[in-house]
Amino acid sequence: MFLMLWGILLVLLGGWGWGYRISFRRYSGYTRFVMEGLRLQRLSPPMLYLLERGKVSRRFPGVFFKVNRAVQKICGDRRSGEFTLLFLAETLTYSWLLLTLGCVLSLLMNGDSSGLVIGAVLALLLPAALIHDLHRKVVRREHAVILELPELLNKIVLLVGAGSTVQQAIKLCLERKREQENHPLYRELFQMMREWEGGYSFQQAMEGFSKRCGIQEVSAFTTAVLLNYRRGGHDFALALRDLSHSLWEKRKAVSKTLGEQASSKLVFPMVLMFMAILLLVGAPAFMIMDL
Repeated sequence: MFLMLWGILLVLLGGWGWGYRISFRRYSGYTRFVMEGLRLQRLSPPMLYLLERGKVSRRFPGVFFKVNRAVQKICGDRRSGEFTLLFLAETLTYSWLLLTLGCVLSLLMNGDSSGLVIGAVLALLLPAALIHDLHRKVVRREHAVILELPELLNKIVLLVGAGSTVQQAIKLCLERKREQENHPLYRELFQMMREWEGGYSFQQAMEGFSKRCGIQEVSAFTTAVLLNYRRGGHDFALALRDLSHSLWEKRKAVSKTLGEQASSKLVFPMVLMFMAILLLVGAPAFMIMDL
């Protein structure tokens, strides 16, 4: 068993070293990409080489498409393919580290295989957990957009009703939200504003904004604006008020869901606190009864 553990450890370390040597120059640019949540980019070149040689996108198109779609929503369309490969390489790197640490732990335990088994189980579970966490980030992003969109729409309606054009209303709203540029909704709106100021038509910029967000409520907002913005004034404001009502109802539903989730998360800590209080109060009583 001892020799087998040493053999597995040497294969893991030697394989990674060989992979790093042949892949570093090719994938060194990936280590400079910035993506939220990635911490092992410098260790990823061997796994990127493995993913490319294994043709993961062709052999597992369902998994690759789901991850790619989630990455697109978080990081945008630009370089989404590279970010997807980098994320998958990160999950494989974590698995490799867990297997390596499992081997080391087993060797420190004088050949006991339990360390390797624990490392192997965690190496299988962690990639699934990371992919699940990625989808949770997408859901949180969608909720943040849905919660903010009705307020933005109300401001646009008021400004258009006061005589501003749609572009002027959106620009004025964004100028007052400079400090929130990292918010998912405003980040995409600032990108949209830069596009139309850089030569894109307003329609092209709005369609790009809707595509990047990938949310049904944003698509409805974009469609309503594009269908009515040329009319302006009272007609435009009236068209957006109907949409505003439905968006506020959606916001209420999302807020209610988030509140229920927060309440459910408090149940387990409250049970633990109850058990601790029960022990603190009940233990002296039982001790007195024994006396």
